[in-house]
Amino acid sequence: MAKLISPHGSPELIILLLEGKALEDEKKKAASLPKINISSRESGDLIMLGIGGFTPLTGFMGYEDWKSVCSDMKMPSRKGLFWPIPVTLSTDKATADKLNIGDEVALYSEEYGDTMATMKIEEKYKIDKEFECKSVYKTTDPEHPGVKMVMDQDEINLAGPVKVLSEGPFPVQFKGVYQTPAESRKIFEDKGWKTIAALQLRNPMHRSHEYLAKIALEVSDGLYIHQLVGKLKAGDIPADVRVKCIDKLVEFYFVKDSAIQGGYPLDMRYAGPREALLHALFRQNYGCTHMIIGRDHAGVGNYYGPFEAQDIFDELWDGALLCKPLKIDWTFWCYKCGGMASMKTCPHGKDDRLLLSGTMLRKSLSEGLDVPAEFSRPEVLEILREYYSGLDEKVEVKLHKAATGA
Repeated sequence: MAKLISPHGSPELIILLLEGKALEDEKKKAASLPKINISSRESGDLIMLGIGGFTPLTGFMGYEDWKSVCSDMKMPSRKGLFWPIPVTLSTDKATADKLNIGDEVALYSEEYGDTMATMKIEEKYKIDKEFECKSVYKTTDPEHPGVKMVMDQDEINLAGPVKVLSEGPFPVQFKGVYQTPAESRKIFEDKGWKTIAALQLRNPMHRSHEYLAKIALEVSDGLYIHQLVGKLKAGDIPADVRVKCIDKLVEFYFVKDSAIQGGYPLDMRYAGPREALLHALFRQNYGCTHMIIGRDHAGVGNYYGPFEAQDIFDELWDGALLCKPLKIDWTFWCYKCGGMASMKTCPHGKDDRLLLSGTMLRKSLSEGLDVPAEFSRPEVLEILREYYSGLDEKVEVKLHKAATGA
């Protein structure tokens, strides 16, 4: 049996999701506890805590960890453990004032209509939201969806260990795709894979994604196409449509059993470089040894340079993160080369190149425009056209400024 990469900061996964009698007993107790309403982002973080995706965390961060993670990507409570983005929970001041240190609360998701967890309060504190935004997102622009997420948080953060009671709708809604780290690791072990490259997706796979994936397969035992099934921004294509697209692409264009698909429950933060690090961290927990980092990974708009998400890995100290980046240059279709290429392999100019991006694909499809055959596989385009033809209203998709590169 293949020996897989260790989870982050721990010899084994830290799983906080209760089962059996412990789960039933905690649910009964939760019904009598003060209720804290939590956001979609907090619900996703809780599920990741529950299934071991955020190993070795055991709950929401306190003030010192929050501050240090923002400024230095380190957790003082865990001897300087690397962590790139705060994992916090907030509530309004009136609710916080009624709670004492040592109290237990039930964490309730209005979106899912479910009590997600219980938490023992160890700390109550107020944060500097602008400081978090400048540190994590490199901007305080309220148009940035991640900044808006932070600014919309309630006033007071609550910190403490959690007992997770629910995985929300994901195991049912995305049955066969949604996976826990324990499940993905079991798959990798059964296949005998030792080196596994993760491909992060929040868009349907176009030819550029396919090219990145196949480069990774040249140097790995297997590919883990790991897509987000949590909340996206307006105009993004829903996960069930993306799942169908990936299934078709893998069926027709990948070597059998070389690639598998999985889903995870987080909301996108659109934090660019910092989020690339978080993506690599929890992919390590899922059993992946490498993370594909292409152009503008986890970015939005023009807030980050096209390769900042690659460069940030070079800023890490030795031992910070075991999962390593596979850095791949800007990719495109070159008509003179007659295929996919990158800035490192293609000598031709921009007039010979078709630049590919999920945003451009969504815009073309939403406006009923022709999509060049070189942009995506026909089986994928058929699924996407069917999806867009069924929308009641035209979807507005804003194009971000593309770097020309050449």
